Amino acid sequence: MDQPELIKLRGINKVFYTEELETWALNDIDITINQGEYVSISGASGCGKSTLLSVLGLLDTPTEGHYFLNGEDVSDLNANRRAAIRNREIGFIFQAFNLIGDMNVYENVELPLTYRKDLSKQQRKQRVEDALEKVDMSHRIKHFPAQLSGGQQQRVAIARALAGQPKVLLADEPTGNLDSTNAAMVMALLDTLHQQGSTICMVTHDPRSAEQAQRQIVLLDGKIISDNTLSNADKAEVA
Repeated sequence: MDQPELIKLRGINKVFYTEELETWALNDIDITINQGEYVSISGASGCGKSTLLSVLGLLDTPTEGHYFLNGEDVSDLNANRRAAIRNREIGFIFQAFNLIGDMNVYENVELPLTYRKDLSKQQRKQRVEDALEKVDMSHRIKHFPAQLSGGQQQRVAIARALAGQPKVLLADEPTGNLDSTNAAMVMALLDTLHQQGSTICMVTHDPRSAEQAQRQIVLLDGKIISDNTLSNADKAEVA
């Protein structure tokens, strides 16, 4: 049985204007992502993948077209409304971790939740503990980022994304700052989260990381040139 639609992009264009020059970062993008899918977006540098992730994450707005998130048209919302939806429905995982150095692990994971008026202090505590348990970092709860390895910092960053119980996880080059061992651990964690039901959309320049996704979208010059979904058997063969 097909899962419900979570993300739908129709006719998305993103044009940047500098003096008299037009740069089409995205050109007529149509994508539908269902709940529970694991999607990689890859392509050469400058192909538009980071711009596409910014649009998906409501960090940027399209020049033209419509973006439906969980059935709501979020294409033209004001900044405050976009921020509220980001905080509730989208979890971000960044290449640079973006942890705050003078906050411990618990405080870093809790921080986005402190802006949620619908959560009590006890509810926030439960969500932080559950998220850290999922990434196997509960034992580091009082440590600070400088006391952690790069792989551990990325695990904490993933826990921070998970704590809000988002509809979708957006990962921007999640292994870009990691050595091969820690990168493999993070990719294994993302695979586990997908198996547990998370919807994941990952931008990566690494073909090996892209191949771990269930569905692989490739961009060139702002256009989709390939969109393939692997069966479980295909995935096993790639692995």
